[in-house]
Amino acid sequence: MILTNANLVLRDQVLHGTVVIADGNISEIQPGRSAAPGALDLDGDYLIAGIVDVHTDNLERQVQPRNSARWPSRSAMLAHDAQCAVAGVTTVLDALCLGDLGFDKDRAKTFRDAVIDLDALVGTDLLKSDHYLHLRCEMPAPDVMQLVDPVADHPLVRMISLMDHSPGVGQYASLDRYRALRRKEGMADAVIERRIDQLTEQRARLRTPNRRALLARVAGLGVALASHDDRTVEEIEENLADGIRISEFPVTMEAAQAARARGMATVAGAPNIVRGGSHSGNIHAADLVRAKAVDALASDYVPASLVEAVFMCAEQCGISLPDAVALVTDNPARLAGLPDRGRIAVGLRADLVRVRVNQSMPVVRQVWRAGERVA
Repeated sequence: MILTNANLVLRDQVLHGTVVIADGNISEIQPGRSAAPGALDLDGDYLIAGIVDVHTDNLERQVQPRNSARWPSRSAMLAHDAQCAVAGVTTVLDALCLGDLGFDKDRAKTFRDAVIDLDALVGTDLLKSDHYLHLRCEMPAPDVMQLVDPVADHPLVRMISLMDHSPGVGQYASLDRYRALRRKEGMADAVIERRIDQLTEQRARLRTPNRRALLARVAGLGVALASHDDRTVEEIEENLADGIRISEFPVTMEAAQAARARGMATVAGAPNIVRGGSHSGNIHAADLVRAKAVDALASDYVPASLVEAVFMCAEQCGISLPDAVALVTDNPARLAGLPDRGRIAVGLRADLVRVRVNQSMPVVRQVWRAGERVA
């Protein structure tokens, strides 16, 4: 297959040219237009590498499309997969929550069902995107280790993140904001105060022993370890001491810059950039990009946000289009330990996304995974 008359976003330049694909891989990159019979003319659209999303909760939103409606798991997985593919995400790490702090009592079922579904679907050619597992482990949750232990060795696990969504820390450092969010969910003030007291006591009792147990369980597995919602330099130092090398969604500039200064990679949320700010009142991810304190973007909860955030970063954050594209392709592929993808380069997988920009809005027009059209 030959894709021609495209603006190829390579790692260090944008080249008007042609890509030749053979046996699912990129075999040639040529400048200019191809005259070969059967070459597909991309009309000058951008061609970028397939997007690698290291953290998306989108499956949870397909399983629970409304608060009172739970969707069948296998159907939800297929809907989630289709949404990823049409957004240009050819590799996705499904971020599944292990342990709950009162947000969703059915999260454990969502996690278990998703693992069963992936075991049944991966390798069948029914999924449009490549799927892996990202285990989001809630450190103060009583059941977190019971959930982690059976799946820690699963071959699809590529990343494990250590989370703490207790009131008073991380993204919920402001108790007033935590109270406001719970009130918005219809929770009475007296119930909110009891929950704060309960979770504070639970965190003091369980967070450290669970953290130690998890780190011991996954030692030597070769899985990428990430922290979550880092706020302070002290948290960054603790993570480094524990062998954690990725800071996901740092909520302050101080934490993000401390992570970068100490050699950690940082991941920010693409929806934060598209929306113009954090949904939880924390730092604007675009400011982190401008400060060169971001290595990768993740979709978090909207797969389509990734391609839009890329072009916004190139337009508004003082970085080149190749560097912006690398935030969702090359860099996350490296974080996930997937060196065979993430760039338009000879020998790599032909995971490719055709994008047209219409009135500043990037629109995904076609998607190929390993040379096969999937969207």
